[in-house]
Amino acid sequence: MKNLKKEDIQQEVYDLYDDYAHNKLERRQFIEKLSLYAVGGITVASLLSFMSPKYLESLQVQPDDTRLNSDYVTYDSPKGGGPIKALLSKPENTTGKLPGIIVVHENRGLNPYIEDVGRIAALDGFITIAPDALSPLGGYPGNDDDGRALQRQRNRDEMLEDFIAAFDYLSNHENCNGSIGVVGFCFGGWISNMMAVKVQNLKAAVPFYGGQPTAEEAALIKTPLMLQYAGLDTRVNEGWPAYEKILKENNVEYKAYFYPDVNHGFHNTSTPRFDKPAADLAWQRTMDFFKEKLV
Repeated sequence: MKNLKKEDIQQEVYDLYDDYAHNKLERRQFIEKLSLYAVGGITVASLLSFMSPKYLESLQVQPDDTRLNSDYVTYDSPKGGGPIKALLSKPENTTGKLPGIIVVHENRGLNPYIEDVGRIAALDGFITIAPDALSPLGGYPGNDDDGRALQRQRNRDEMLEDFIAAFDYLSNHENCNGSIGVVGFCFGGWISNMMAVKVQNLKAAVPFYGGQPTAEEAALIKTPLMLQYAGLDTRVNEGWPAYEKILKENNVEYKAYFYPDVNHGFHNTSTPRFDKPAADLAWQRTMDFFKEKLV
């Protein structure tokens, strides 16, 4: 069996994975379509393995990193799903209050990649909270297939309320100075956009390849935005021109970056969609933006 590398994978395989990851293909259909690309020593099994997340191998900050105080908390979400479990992280031995960041997961619950993002951001001098919107259904089940299935059972507007409740939780936390931003990925990008619509006191929002609000919703935004898009992500990108038009008309402060020749999910370290140069640049811009706005 051939040892696969990113350059062995045709773009159509990434597009298939995107459809699969966003519930447009069932697993059986995904595997059937993968078989068309199992040629030249490449097997369906090797393709499936290569495209699947590898969380333990890709963590950048270990859960027990001594530089951090990182543990799970539970907060109430009265307008959403009820009690929500979340990972709360802050630098160890911190004195004084810190600005806060809400980290919003993709369409599969609080998986190890998103927990890792929360820890990474905390190391940069923030108190971060990474909620699990699957909490009412028992939480992230340990794999993304089941996570996606569970998340489809929840109403996305109720999940939005769960993340708004995280804002309220952080606002009242003894270690937070009340200056709070949000960063989210995919589904979490939509949540980040919608929190800019709904949360008046939100100081900054950074959606990574997130779906856009409606024109009526976008007209309500006052929060500064930094929008991160993948150049090959036509599915999400097609909504940007109309969104930008509303932002311009309403004089919303925003910066939008398109990273050429990278796929949706390019920041996610756990799959071959990950593109380190683009991810590093996007993350540095994100941290610089938060340090400017969360003061």
